[in-house]
Amino acid sequence: MKSFQNDHEMLMDLMYRISKGYQTSPDLRLTWLQNMAKQHNEKDHYTESAMCLTHAAALVAEYLYMLDGSQHLPVGCVTFQKISPNMLEESAISDDVINPDEEGIATSRLFTESGLIGLLEQAAPMFRESQLYEAAAEIYKLVIPLYEHRRKNHSLESVYNKLSDCYKSLAKKGDRRFLGSYFRVGFYGFWFGDLHMKEFIYKEEALMKLSEFSLKLENLYSEQLGSEKVEIIKDSNEVDTSKLDGGKAYIQVTYVEPYFEDWELKKRLTVFDKSFNIRRFFFSTPFTPGGKAHGELHNQWMKRTVLTTEKSFPYVKRRLEVIRTDTVKLKPLEVAILNMESKIHELKAVLNRTPCDSKLLQMQLQGGIAT
Repeated sequence: MKSFQNDHEMLMDLMYRISKGYQTSPDLRLTWLQNMAKQHNEKDHYTESAMCLTHAAALVAEYLYMLDGSQHLPVGCVTFQKISPNMLEESAISDDVINPDEEGIATSRLFTESGLIGLLEQAAPMFRESQLYEAAAEIYKLVIPLYEHRRKNHSLESVYNKLSDCYKSLAKKGDRRFLGSYFRVGFYGFWFGDLHMKEFIYKEEALMKLSEFSLKLENLYSEQLGSEKVEIIKDSNEVDTSKLDGGKAYIQVTYVEPYFEDWELKKRLTVFDKSFNIRRFFFSTPFTPGGKAHGELHNQWMKRTVLTTEKSFPYVKRRLEVIRTDTVKLKPLEVAILNMESKIHELKAVLNRTPCDSKLLQMQLQGGIAT
């Protein structure tokens, strides 16, 4: 871990592996989740910090429910599914950790109702800082029954005010939020060790440009390996490793977007819905039968690549390994229809702006003629 202090994503991967290794040791699992939250906080990665704290709260809730099972308590980590399906990880606790006659019982002061409330109260502001007001609201809803059971009226007043603030922020900002950018990163070369031939999806700040992110990675690995060894692959085509220089470290970077089936879009209506609990991403590569990338309209094909990650974003770390890749080839007619649908979507977005932006509308209309 010391050797990767300047590589935040690798450092978080290592800390994550340690925390996973303590899946059946609640105290140590909790400690490492808190350590990860602290690291994210120092980098202003508030979403990931909030997710670490929420995982910690789900772990505590699981333990408390197994011990007590009172109605005012969350039903273990299952209750936290409303926030993220990843929370079910915290159900992996061995039965003997709740037996007070056995060693390894959870002894941390956080494995109490007060500890659970404290973790939830820490997570919610982090979500609000990330403009994830919907997630913050769900956290506050978990706190309310705990305060009601304890007759903490002043605390209830405070929580309901915070809950109200979440919905006020939603009413004010709504879909005018940018909640992250995503990139596919492939590593090629023995210099990368375990990362060789692996692909990841990276979650970055909203509106991060491809060129900016590529430069960030290039500088990071140039410091580690030397600038003469690192090379960025700028296209999104499949990499033929047999043609690469064995003495170099290659990084392929591609901008990707969340991918949804038509049936999913019927449920995912808001910006938050389309940015939270996502694990499939896509990018498109234009090609022609003749080998060129672009050609005449009747000859323009497109390959759509859909990537599936090991977990859903957001998560306790900002990069997730790609575990499945699917490709679909779209014929020229399908490409034309896709372009028209995209243009209609852009026009609707401009028309629904309040107030109407006439200059932007004019640009969209002019750009729509060719389509």
